[in-house]
Amino acid sequence: MKIFALLAGLILSIPAYADGIEGADTAWIMTATALVLMMTIPGLSLFYAGLVRTKNVLSVLMQCFTITCLMSVLWIVIGYSLAFGDGGSMNAFIGGTSNFMLAAIGQETPSGTIPESVFALFQMTFAVITPALIVGGFAERMRFSAVVLFCAAWLILVYAPICHWVWGGGWLSDLGVMDFAGGIVVHVTAGVAALVAAMVLGNRRGFPTQAMPPHNMTLTITGAGLLWVGWFGFNGGSALGANGDAGMAMLATHTSAAMGALTWMLLEKMKYGKASALGAVTGMVAGLGTITPASGFVGPGGALIIGLSAGFVCFYATGYIKRTLKIDDSLDVFPVHGVGGILGTLLTGVFASNALGVFGGQEEISIGAQVQVQLIGIVAAIVYTAVVTYGILKLTDALVGNRVSEEDEQEGLDLVAHNERGYDL
Repeated sequence: MKIFALLAGLILSIPAYADGIEGADTAWIMTATALVLMMTIPGLSLFYAGLVRTKNVLSVLMQCFTITCLMSVLWIVIGYSLAFGDGGSMNAFIGGTSNFMLAAIGQETPSGTIPESVFALFQMTFAVITPALIVGGFAERMRFSAVVLFCAAWLILVYAPICHWVWGGGWLSDLGVMDFAGGIVVHVTAGVAALVAAMVLGNRRGFPTQAMPPHNMTLTITGAGLLWVGWFGFNGGSALGANGDAGMAMLATHTSAAMGALTWMLLEKMKYGKASALGAVTGMVAGLGTITPASGFVGPGGALIIGLSAGFVCFYATGYIKRTLKIDDSLDVFPVHGVGGILGTLLTGVFASNALGVFGGQEEISIGAQVQVQLIGIVAAIVYTAVVTYGILKLTDALVGNRVSEEDEQEGLDLVAHNERGYDL
């Protein structure tokens, strides 16, 4: 404990330097950046890999790894400029190209109290994990080449514009939408895109009559643990400083995750007689995704209710999508991330209000007016994401074909796409 105290003291004692940049804030956001990158590789990669069948485990790992590489390059080349640049007369909808290749960022160019290079890198990790989340919607049946083309186009045409709307000074930002760490920007967009992809590609061969249980829950739980820890950087880092907002965001994040997991386990016990490990980690992720837009605006009381709501609503949404609608969103991206993002964004407008006492936050807002603004942001993101995602999928299908053949799907994507096996025992 003395070592940790000493390190914390050293970080906090780092003086400010050029143009108001603070050493402590910079050190925290650099740490948060590493945590968010860990969420994709290895966190999300292992979480998803354990949920698919043995013959497809390597394909999911490869898709997440490739997306990390490709989105990073695209973000540097043009994505950051489109999301956070000045779009001139079009700034309400998209940033410009003035920061192509991060040309306007020098070693000491500031962004608030941190270097803009660190801010761009932190935001890059969000641009990485968002399309990686979509993988769960089309897992086990989409061509690797189609995945690459789809994610590249999706980052430029969907993620960057909506990121600009909310965080880059666009029209939703001007409207007053509250999205602390990505309820709309990350979870709504990824969830809706995954649902559209699942519907366009069609169900896996054998779904829903054939059982397709996770092949390795040990991998999934390991990935879930990395996601939980990494989410401290995801939400806490979105304060963009080592301050009270970051601390409260981390507390709210942990609270909601724990409550979401407990709620899901309780519902499983009541409905099926046993609580499952899969249910526990799915409830945890639901709690994390749902608290994301609210994390910097609410206190622990509000986080408890948001986590409870996440576990309850996402539990029933998952069953409805799979059993009633029979849509093969393979790894439940929409009912967990999409529904969770929608729910959390709406509840942000409620529990951010200081009028709720112990269950509210510190914001002086009108609940009714803010919920209306939040709803506008949600609807805009859903409609835009759904339409553009559908168009991208049609384009990739025309170029390379989205779906593997029945024979290839039967053999498994590990061998078909990569000529390798996830396991060689």
